Amino acid sequence: MPPTAQIPISSYEVSRRFAGRLALFYGMIFGLTGSYLPFFPVWLKAVGIEPTWIGLIIAVPALTRFTLLPLITGLAERSQSLRGAMIVAALATFAGFAVLGTLQQPVAVLIVFALTACAWTPLVPLTDGYALKGVVRYGLNYGPLRLWGSAAFVVGALGCGLLADVIAAPHLIWVIAAMAALGAVAGFGLQPLDAPRQSETLPFRAGALLRDRGFLAMIGAAALIQGSHAAYYTFGSIAWQSAGLDGATIAGLWALGVIAEIVVFALSPRFTLSPVLMMVVGGLAAALRWSITAQDPPLALLAGVQLMHGLSFGLTQVGTMTLMVRHVPSHVTASAQGYLTAAAGIVMCGASIGSGVIFARFGSGVYLGMAVMATLGAVVIWLARRGLDTDAAGGQPQSSGSGG
Repeated sequence: MPPTAQIPISSYEVSRRFAGRLALFYGMIFGLTGSYLPFFPVWLKAVGIEPTWIGLIIAVPALTRFTLLPLITGLAERSQSLRGAMIVAALATFAGFAVLGTLQQPVAVLIVFALTACAWTPLVPLTDGYALKGVVRYGLNYGPLRLWGSAAFVVGALGCGLLADVIAAPHLIWVIAAMAALGAVAGFGLQPLDAPRQSETLPFRAGALLRDRGFLAMIGAAALIQGSHAAYYTFGSIAWQSAGLDGATIAGLWALGVIAEIVVFALSPRFTLSPVLMMVVGGLAAALRWSITAQDPPLALLAGVQLMHGLSFGLTQVGTMTLMVRHVPSHVTASAQGYLTAAAGIVMCGASIGSGVIFARFGSGVYLGMAVMATLGAVVIWLARRGLDTDAAGGQPQSSGSGG
C-alpha cells in the first residue's frame, strides 16, 4: 500500500512540506560550514591577523559548544520557540559575519566572532531537535533529511574554492556572509510544528536526562566515536601532504568520505539494525579505519578506508538520532541535542589537543589512540543496551513511528 494511503492527503502534504523546507535549511547551514572551514582562516590571514590571534579566534566556536550552547537550546525548548530560535540564530549569524567583513583589528574580530559563534553554534543542535520532533510527528526518517546538509557542505566548500580563484582573499568573508544570508532566508520558510500530542506533555524536565544512565551512555558513546575523528579532522590533510599527495588528491579523499556519508543517510530508512547495533558497528568501523590509517597505507587502500567514513560517522549519527527519537521525550529533544553537542565538544577539544601532542612525536601513530577511543565508545553503548530498552522518562518505550 503506498504511503499516501496510510494517512490523509492533507497530513501527507504537511509532512512533505515540512521535510522539503527543513532539507533546504539543513543545506544552507551546512553550506555555510563548508565555505567557512577552508576559507575563514585564509581571510583572517589576508586582513593581517597574526597566527597567534588566528588560533585564538578559531577556537571560539569550540568553547561555546560546551558552555552557552546547552543553555540556549534549553531556553528555546522551554519557551516552546524552537523555530523562532532557529530563525533568530540564523539572522544573527548573518549579521555577525557581515560585521566581521568590516573589521581588521584582532581584538575587534575576536569579540564580534565570539558573539557570532554564540548564535551560530546552536544552529545545528536546534535544527536536529526540530527535525526529531518532525520525525516523531510526521513519521519521517532522519537520514534523508540530514543528507542534504552533507551534500551542501561539499558544494559550499567546492563553490567557495572556485570563487577563491577569482575573488581576492580579503573579500572571501563576503562569500561566507552570503551563505549565512541564504540560511537566514531559508529559516523563514520553516514550517511551524503542530501542537504537541497529549502524550508529549508529560511532566518530564530536560534536566532529568542527566540522571538517566542510558542517556548518558548514549551521548558518551557518541562523543567518543565521533571524537575519534579529531586526528583526521586536524592532521589528515597535513599528513597526506607530507606523504606527497597533491591538493586535488587530498580534496578527492575528503570528498570520498562525505559521499559515503551521504549514501548511508540516503539508505538509512532501509536499515534493519537496532540503533544500538548501528552505533556499535560505527564505533568498530572507526577503530578499524584508524588502525589502518595509522600504517600510512598506499593511496588505493587509503581511498577505500575513506569510504568507511559512511560507517564511522554516518552510521553512528543515524544510530544516535534514532535512539534520541525512541528514548528521549519529544518535548525535550532540543535540550538533549544540546547535551549531546556539549559532550561531543568537550571530547573533541580534548582529543584535538591530545592529538597535537601525539602527532608531533609519533606522526600517524596518533590514529591508534583514536582507534582506542572508538572502541571504547562501542563498548560503552553495548554495555548500556539494556538500559536503553525504555525511554528517558523511565516509562514506556517510545516508538519512532508516525506522529499525529
